[in-house]
Order: sequence, then structure tokens, then C-alpha cells
Amino acid sequence: MSAMDTNSNARNGLPVWTYNSDELLELEKELVFRRQWLLVGHVSQIPNPGDYMCLDEVDERAIVVRGQDDVIRGFHNLCRHRGSRIVDQDTGHAGRAITCPFHGWCYNLDGTLRGVPQPDTFPGLNKAESGLKALDLEVWHGLVFVRFKGEGPSVAESLAGLDNVLAPFGINELQMLDWNWQEDYDVNWKSVMDVDNEGYHVPIAHPGLHALFETYVDDEISGGIGRSTGKLREDAAGTWSVRHYLKMLPEAANDDLPEDQQTSWTYYGVFPNLVITVYPDGSVDVYQTYPRSTHTAVMRGFGLGPSKLSRQNRLLRYLKDRIDRETVVEDAMLIRWSNEAMRSSAFDGVVLSDAESGVMSYHETLREMMPVIRMEDEPESGTIFERNAELGGGAI
Repeated sequence: MSAMDTNSNARNGLPVWTYNSDELLELEKELVFRRQWLLVGHVSQIPNPGDYMCLDEVDERAIVVRGQDDVIRGFHNLCRHRGSRIVDQDTGHAGRAITCPFHGWCYNLDGTLRGVPQPDTFPGLNKAESGLKALDLEVWHGLVFVRFKGEGPSVAESLAGLDNVLAPFGINELQMLDWNWQEDYDVNWKSVMDVDNEGYHVPIAHPGLHALFETYVDDEISGGIGRSTGKLREDAAGTWSVRHYLKMLPEAANDDLPEDQQTSWTYYGVFPNLVITVYPDGSVDVYQTYPRSTHTAVMRGFGLGPSKLSRQNRLLRYLKDRIDRETVVEDAMLIRWSNEAMRSSAFDGVVLSDAESGVMSYHETLREMMPVIRMEDEPESGTIFERNAELGGGAI
């Protein structure tokens, strides 16, 4: 095929070149990440005025802070003087104002500029126009999202299909738990998502996790949101962690949840990089994946649960975490192997089955957003942004 030929067959995965292109990564940062809603954290991380949390990804920096008026706002973590970070920690407490550590420009918690050292050396400085640059921010079920650029549906509109599912968990009232983790990968970020977006591999690649479920993980796509459900088996079998988890579950399940949610683990995939997992005890895990470079990525996650856990619930979380940690290690191997193939001269490209509908859907969303990746062969260097626009991707 020539570089003009395009791939429209959903059963074929993305072309190999898309996993190795520095130029494409810049397009992905702009369209897949900066113009989409990205999760920063949970409201429980910033309970008091002056508390803040940050997001530092895809060459952008965000700070979310709770104001003296109790309103949560988002800003670029960027001083209007010289562009320094106004805070340098992931989370913290700023007091009644935020002072840039470079030259001491001071901002109120609502983003307005309070004052600058030696103001007479800045003739003509308009304080009203020199506050922190605001970001689109939305709190949805206690999860705090920001958008760096662009317009589009709100988080609530985009994720309306999950409202009834998540409401029984009362996520907005939950607290951060101890199981906060980060996994670094020496792979293209899409290789992480390719493994994460399907349960077809679970029976072979995750024998411990598979032993938890009655049968195969059930995957489906609805309204652009992926759902993977594992129905828990009634008899205790499998590894030590799985057996004890299943034995304890009947007494520790949350009776306030619908019956089907008391007997299953369910994963919800939200474009572009978020997974929300709900458990029978009423706890919730959240994780997301970001590119760091063309061949490096990071996955980060945290757990949410009631502020006071019973002994049974603490033990159940402990066992759940053991199962999940083993799964993460197994996935890391699959991710690395899959990404290695993208550099091999022998690999002809991905072929997908009906059981991998989540990957199909994810790839098609990327193709719609960046039609240049429908091209079988990599465009000439320096032309990806132009070719994307020519193919209907719009101007950047």
C-alpha cells in the first residue's frame, strides 16, 4: 500500500507506525488529552479552604484549589510573571493565598492577583488582568475534572450513562484510601490502553483474577463508555487471596447496593484514559494512563471508600488489593510484549476479535479524532498535522 491508502477495517488495529511516531504524540497531546476532560482527583483531597491538588501531564500543569468561599476552582499552575509553578507539590495547603516561589507574586484563592514585590518596577501592570489563567473545571460524583483547551459536552453530559450505576456508591461522600499507586512503563501509551480495554485475555493471562469469576469477563460498549463485568463465583476457589475474598464477601458486601453489584466486579472505561472500578463492598478504584514520551507512559490509581471501615471491610480491601497488584504485574508483561511487536519487522499488525470490542471502539474513536492514523504508512516527516487537517481532522 502507498501512504495514501487508509485503513477503515475495525478488525485491524492501529497501524504500527502510530506507536513509534514522535510527531503523532504531539497531535495526541493536543487532541486526545488537552481538549478532553481529565481527572485531577477527588474532593476529599481538598476538604478545607486553601487545600490544593495538581495535575502535571502532557506538557500542561493544573492546580485545583478550594477557595475561602468553599468553591473549587481550577487554574493553570503557571505564574503570570515568569511562568514558574506557583506550587511544586502534588497536594498541599496554601493558606489564604498562593505565593509563587520564584519572585513572590501572590494570588488569592480565587485566582486574582493580590500583589507583587516592588510593584513600582512594573509600570502599567494591570492587576485585574494578571490573575491566574482559569481552566474549565467540573465536579462529578466527587471526582474533579479539568479541561485545558477547547469546548464540548460537560462531564455530566458525557457520562450521564453512569449516573444510575454510581449513585448507590455515594462516591462524592467517600474518602481517599491508602492504596494509591503508580506504574511506569517503557512503552507507547496506546499499548497500555490496548491491554486495558479488553477482558478477552483474562482467562489465560490472569489465572488468579479469572478464578474469582464464574465465567469470562463480559465486555460491552454503550454510549461510548466501555463496561467489563466479572460475575463473582459462589464457591471459594483459586489462590489464597481469591479463596478468602470469596469466603468473606457474603458478610462484607454492601446491602445498599443493587443485587447485581453485590456479586460482581465492574470496570468502566471512560475516554481518553480513565477507568472507574466498583466493588461489592461499596469501595471504588480509579486509575488513568498518560503518555510521558513516545516510548514511556505512566498509570496512576487511587482507592475510595468510607472514612471508617469495619475490620471485615479492611480485610476485604486487603485481599482485593493483593489480587489487583498481581494483575497489574501480569499486565505489565503483556503491555511490554505487545509494544515490542510494534518495532519488529515481522509484525503485520493487530487483528481483533468480537471479544475485543473495547479495543475496536477505542481505536475507532482515535481514528475519528485523528483521521491521519487511518493511513497505513507513516506520512512524511513534518506533515502529520497538515495531513490530519486535510483528512478532516480540523485545524489545530
